[in-house]
Amino acid sequence: MSAVLGALVLLPALSGAALLVAGRGADRVAGPLAVAVAAAGVVVAALVAGTRPLLSVPFLGIVEGGDLRLVVDGLSAVLVVLVAGIALLVTVFAVVDLPADAARGRFFGYLLLFVAAMLATVTAATLPTLLLAWEVMGATSYALIGYHWDEPGKPAAGTRAFVTTRAGDLGLYVAAGAALAATGSLVLTDLESADGGWADVAAAGVLVAALGKSAQLPFSAWLSAAMQGPSPVSALLHSATMVAAGGYLLIRMQPLLASTGWAATAAAWAGALTAMVLGAVAVAQTDLKQLLAASTAAQIGFVVLAAGVGATAGGTAQLVAHAAVKAGLFVAAGAWLTALGTKNLTDLRGAARRYRGIGAAATVAALALAGVPPLSLWATKDKVLAGVDGTALHVVGLAAAAVSAVYAGRILAVVLARPAGDEEEPGTRRVPALTTVVAGVLAVFAAGLGVLALPAVAERLEAVLDVEGEPSPGLGELLLSGALALVALGLTVAVVRARPAVMEQLSRSPLASWAGLGRLLSPRPAMALARALATVDDRVIDRAVVGVAVGARRLAGMASRADDGVLDGAVSGVAAATRRTAAGSARIDTGVVDGAVRGMARAFRHAGGAARRPQTGLLHQYYAQAVVGLGLLLVLLLVVR
Repeated sequence: MSAVLGALVLLPALSGAALLVAGRGADRVAGPLAVAVAAAGVVVAALVAGTRPLLSVPFLGIVEGGDLRLVVDGLSAVLVVLVAGIALLVTVFAVVDLPADAARGRFFGYLLLFVAAMLATVTAATLPTLLLAWEVMGATSYALIGYHWDEPGKPAAGTRAFVTTRAGDLGLYVAAGAALAATGSLVLTDLESADGGWADVAAAGVLVAALGKSAQLPFSAWLSAAMQGPSPVSALLHSATMVAAGGYLLIRMQPLLASTGWAATAAAWAGALTAMVLGAVAVAQTDLKQLLAASTAAQIGFVVLAAGVGATAGGTAQLVAHAAVKAGLFVAAGAWLTALGTKNLTDLRGAARRYRGIGAAATVAALALAGVPPLSLWATKDKVLAGVDGTALHVVGLAAAAVSAVYAGRILAVVLARPAGDEEEPGTRRVPALTTVVAGVLAVFAAGLGVLALPAVAERLEAVLDVEGEPSPGLGELLLSGALALVALGLTVAVVRARPAVMEQLSRSPLASWAGLGRLLSPRPAMALARALATVDDRVIDRAVVGVAVGARRLAGMASRADDGVLDGAVSGVAAATRRTAAGSARIDTGVVDGAVRGMARAFRHAGGAARRPQTGLLHQYYAQAVVGLGLLLVLLLVVR
């Protein structure tokens, strides 16, 4: 089954890469191929969710956990089915929503790579695998958000989203370094065994990376820029992929957060405050996609809150239900944008009446977003809040849930209103039947996932996630949240219709510009810092470097002159003296030593010649020589005496 798990990631990855290589030549087949790959992905995801396989490929063999390892456990089993299912529905929507002359090969190539990266993220068991998938997801999101690169503002929007999330992504590298230092391992599950300061560093890195990816405070504003992308990109990015990835990571790493204490508390409050603040931002929006974007950050805030308080089952259920709800609403918003040419709420008045099929689906999804019983997000929010201990945190979470009904009510009050002139005019362009089917399927899930409130279903989910015994909401809590949602929804609809000036005033408030959060991500502070650093570089560092270089050149000149005038002269003098000494030695050797040797040789030669003459071989001569010798000896004796 390892090969099947590999196919889950490689099938969309290789198909997407092939489409990108083919380019415009693949435009005609890109849509059908992407749908076929996405459909196969659903089958493979269901298969691996049931069999729970493991796949490991060697990568960094020098450290434990350095391999590229994919594992399917309870949490990833839920997520792979969710990602594959939403990807299929959004791909079908994209096929009918993209213009006929669009660069489909490029679009679907990046889309499939994006899906493959998310599937690898939710099955990653080691930090190298997670980092690889995390980076690919960020890069492909940049390409998809800036897909219409030739339109003003679109590439800049992709760049803003990419740079912001990349800044947060650095936290994962910090966490990887802390993991090695603390445990000597890069296996994700080993991080929870880290202790001391390294555990704090790892938890901080994971927290920053997750908050950045999921557009939580203070990183939320990049999600506003991401709305420049095509509608199918928004539907996928906001539902089951990139924005959901941060929430998933915190749920996955909940034991690490809990081990530090402070990190779990920080995550809980970051999620609750994001749900509250971005919910208020959503209420003030006049652009439907901007409203949905702010509400995405707010709803994922409940997932982050769940990770902070240890409500794993509630956070997972919230992640799944929100994916269905938000994908359905973005499909509806994209359909209306294509049909009516607008995403402004004022111009969408009566859109649900003019397009009844897509309108009915959007109505169900919006009611679920509001938390109306018995729809999905009513049950999942209460499951999350059931795990909250602190009163203040619980009150903020409950208030944020009520704000959900306010921004959902604003949508419903507009799209369900009668069109101008009290006529339910047909749309200027029809919505494709496939788009209505996709929105309808998502609406069914948005409504049907309310079964998570049933104890038997909730217990089954806990068993799958291996977190049995988590707190569950009581009947009173469910009734209270449901009543709050209905009251807030009813009041909002009434105010929007009877007092439109109130909404206009909100749209002129700082909330409409995302509460000034964009300034936190503005390039101006970074540019000012860059200019200051450039000044320091030019006036201090460069001058110091030039001064050192000039001094070094002067010192080199002095050394050169000393070398030429002293060292070279000394060496040349020694060489000349040595040469003269050698010449004198040569003359002595030739004239004296060699002369003495030659003279001695001549003497020995002459002596030898003289000694050779008496040796004639004649006996009488030898007798005569003996007589002479004896005579000489006798004379010598007489003289000596």
